[in-house]
Amino acid sequence: MTAQLTEPALAWRADPYADALRTGQGPLYLRRSDGWLLPLDVERWCAEPDEADATVLARCTGSVLDIGCGPGRLVASLAARGHRALGVDVTPEAVALTMRAGGSALCRSVFDPLPGEGRWSTVLLIDGNIGIGGDPAALLRRAARLAAPGGSLLVEVATADVDERVEVHVDDGRGGRGAPFWWARLGTRALCAEAADAGWTRSVPWQAAGRSFVGLQR
Repeated sequence: MTAQLTEPALAWRADPYADALRTGQGPLYLRRSDGWLLPLDVERWCAEPDEADATVLARCTGSVLDIGCGPGRLVASLAARGHRALGVDVTPEAVALTMRAGGSALCRSVFDPLPGEGRWSTVLLIDGNIGIGGDPAALLRRAARLAAPGGSLLVEVATADVDERVEVHVDDGRGGRGAPFWWARLGTRALCAEAADAGWTRSVPWQAAGRSFVGLQR
């Protein structure tokens, strides 16, 4: 039986986001209620893995679950490298693009039942996906339940020292907008604090090509 999507998940199925994935280009933003915009790097998501992505791929071991896989550049690359890799995304267009690129993906929320729970060697939260649901603590606990004992979680964090939960909507800058939903942004320090409370025992930060990441271990 297909699980019901939550309101935040439904918001990501709004036309501006699906349209941007379909064309492979923006502009696309997350807009806060005060008008502040967070640009979304659609062109990078729809391209081949870049230099920073390569540092993530090199740290992946065994089976890999990519939460919020988008159009699937990482899942497809991992599959080509011989990993058992699965993407999860709430947007049908993203799932279709992932499969078209040669990856495997499911259209569902990370909080829905997923294959291989407790057995994934590596779990990914890249491209700001620590923000999913606006509750990083809950997401980190969920990731811990998905990962195998001794497994790892690779998280992309904000380059700034930030720790916020805000209501946003997807905005294409041309009048198209999706429904509001909650999102979070965390820098390295905030992520490590939340991770320790969620049962992740070791953290290793790194930077590449202007992006920031943290590797966590169970």
